[in-house]
Amino acid sequence: MTDLSSIPVAQLNGNRISFDILKFIPEDAAGYYKFIPLDFKDGVLQVGMVDPDNIEARDALQFIASKSNLPFKIFLISEENFTEALKSYEALGGQVDEALDAFAAEIEADKKDSTELLKDGEQKASSKTPNIIEEAPVTKIVGVILQHATEGNASDIHIEPTTEQVRVRFRVDGVLYTSLFLPKAVQEAVVARIKILTNMKLDEKRKPQDGRFSAKIDGRKIDFRVSTFPTYFGEKVVLRILDPDKKLISLASVGFVGEQLAQIDAVIKKPHGLVLLTGPTGSGKTTTLYAMLNALDKEQANVVSLEDPIEYDIAGINQSQVQADINYTFASGLRSILRQDPDIIMVGEIRDKETATLAIQASLTGHLVFSTIHTNSAIGVVPRLIDMGVDPFLIPPTLVMAIGQRLVPLLCPEARNPVPVEGSIKMMIDKQLSDLPEIFRREIMIPDMVYEAKSTASCPSGTKGRTAVFEFITMDRDLEHLILKSPSEDDIYNHVRAKGFTSMKEDAMRKAFAGQISFTEVNKFN
Repeated sequence: MTDLSSIPVAQLNGNRISFDILKFIPEDAAGYYKFIPLDFKDGVLQVGMVDPDNIEARDALQFIASKSNLPFKIFLISEENFTEALKSYEALGGQVDEALDAFAAEIEADKKDSTELLKDGEQKASSKTPNIIEEAPVTKIVGVILQHATEGNASDIHIEPTTEQVRVRFRVDGVLYTSLFLPKAVQEAVVARIKILTNMKLDEKRKPQDGRFSAKIDGRKIDFRVSTFPTYFGEKVVLRILDPDKKLISLASVGFVGEQLAQIDAVIKKPHGLVLLTGPTGSGKTTTLYAMLNALDKEQANVVSLEDPIEYDIAGINQSQVQADINYTFASGLRSILRQDPDIIMVGEIRDKETATLAIQASLTGHLVFSTIHTNSAIGVVPRLIDMGVDPFLIPPTLVMAIGQRLVPLLCPEARNPVPVEGSIKMMIDKQLSDLPEIFRREIMIPDMVYEAKSTASCPSGTKGRTAVFEFITMDRDLEHLILKSPSEDDIYNHVRAKGFTSMKEDAMRKAFAGQISFTEVNKFN
């Protein structure tokens, strides 16, 4: 049994707990085990517990804290304080609970009406049943979720059916956090409400659907891109939040620095050529493309885009949404664009040989073309184009730049824990740079200290926001000759490395050396 005299006592004094702290312990876990996060001090999560002797609760707390890699300290709190503290979750959960109560009341009233009608011999009782999908309670549940996700700077909302309930998670700075659980009874109604907003087919539950809608939240128009996906327990819904107020992003704010900015500036001023961005889904390629488009001279040039979907409206650009179901694809759209007298073309993605060939032909005929392609790195762009069936001799005169990118979390300035560059860190840096020619290696200034994230009261996770890390390949005469031989990725790497190519991992190192990101992020790259 724990000596309670050795456990400090916490008093809340009616203070509400902020969402930044609450998000580390889900409301259902807090209510079940009777513990709740109280504060961060000196990098330690302070947790109030009603019963510190509860081994099951301690094990659950240990598991939850380990997922966030946070040390914790237990405080004893009274049952009254705990009950009061739980109200801090009500900003989201309380409003949803009110809607759920109203939803249950309407269902009960509907059952009563139907029973009475049947007793009276009415054979059309079903016609009196209200459409619960459009009733206010379900509308409010969806509205509350959208509002809190937007206010919390989430990029995505995941509505996920499980065996007995529906889990709602928000993605903030690339990390998913469980926000609340809904009862299983409202699952179909919530999904249907979202389908109505997006004009999806209500009766189609066996295959995925895509759509979008807009909503006014706090006086601002917010766009939502929606995808449904059939799972064993029902349809999962993911909503991407697209805030038009955040669309005007500069090349520097994306993450380009120094020589990178100079290279990008030179490329977007070229009269023709093909610029390809690569990286996995969610690596920020579209944001980078928009930043490039924003930097163009749209007054003097006819800029046309083909997108799937259009994520943000950009003044001065003629944006078009492809529609595969009517055979308006990237390939067919690109053919039409070329009859629109364009100067600059943005194609959302090159997915097949036909689109790749048309993009290359467009760049050969005097157009500057921007697009994305799925490979693991900039090195892989040329082999990928060749695998698609593009003739190698067409690539050198058209491809002017390939850019690979990933997103990494930014350190909060006040949440940086210095770590000396020695031992395993020094060995890793030396190994990474070992094949970089000395003339380029000495340009990378290695500091005495790097930083790791630490928790603070104002920045519990130690990070806020994200930036991109990049790698560039630009065409030169030697690379042109190499491409004609259908080279492997290793062949291309050896060639560009000898000329000073630095990888995304090394760009991450530079940003870690500058104190922008945690050095731990560097180790996540191959």
